[in-house]
Amino acid sequence: MLKEFKEFAMRGNVVDMAVGIIIGAAFGTIVKSLVSDVIMPPIGLLLGDIDFSNLFIILKEGATAGPYPSLADAQKAGAVTINYGLFVNTIISFLIVAFTVFLLVRSINKLKHQEEAPPPAPATKECSYCFSTIPIKATRCPNCTSELKGAWG
Repeated sequence: MLKEFKEFAMRGNVVDMAVGIIIGAAFGTIVKSLVSDVIMPPIGLLLGDIDFSNLFIILKEGATAGPYPSLADAQKAGAVTINYGLFVNTIISFLIVAFTVFLLVRSINKLKHQEEAPPPAPATKECSYCFSTIPIKATRCPNCTSELKGAWG
């Protein structure tokens, strides 16, 4: 049973999928940092010094009454919150990842279409009498000297 599992795990598709998952997780971490550390601070600054990670609605106060200056303080007090600022960050992260995947798939599709280009027109044909290979425009076979039918240009 261990041998069968090893054969399954070492198949090309399974290894490729594992590599893709690992790279995808790392890419997700990079995108999350890009959104929360690079993109959202300038947007928050332009919108009046707003920190999106601290935008929340209190549904139920915690052990100590609010107002809470940050989401971490609200959660520490045990308040029940809707964290719509974090949700906005997550949506922006998703859009970046989706756009990147779209560009990747688009590039792969272009490569596939280039590979599937129609074959070039043949440059040679076969003599119907001696079966030797001759130029496509030939009207007489250079090997057997037969006049070829239908070869008029």
